[in-house]
Amino acid sequence: MTEATRGDTTGGSSRRRPGALAAEVLRALVEAGKALTPAEVLERLAPTGARSYSAVVTTLTRLHEKSAVTRAKDGRAYRYSATADPSALVAWRMARLLEAEADHAPVLTRFVRGLSEDDEAVLRRLLAEGGD
Repeated sequence: MTEATRGDTTGGSSRRRPGALAAEVLRALVEAGKALTPAEVLERLAPTGARSYSAVVTTLTRLHEKSAVTRAKDGRAYRYSATADPSALVAWRMARLLEAEADHAPVLTRFVRGLSEDDEAVLRRLLAEGGD
């Protein structure tokens, strides 16, 4: 089982963590350093055919809707380029979850209390630097 999957290890179905395929797709685009078609992304992700073309196209479309990738028409397909790395997508999801609560203080309090000492130190340093 890879880090991108979870599930029943007794032979049942396994599923990717939410956002895992999007992170893999973004990572492939960043590492490529150039615009790729969905087929090229699929080849970089799963040369053995472990992923489906339609899953990659759907993921790229959703990433485009979130402005995490840009696209340009190339014949009958699009070529996609990353506008951000996978960490930006995680940050976007975190912000969306926070927006779901009217009072952010309790959510942020629980989040900070749940951080490891190392992560808390990073957060404190970032806040002291003004988020840069």
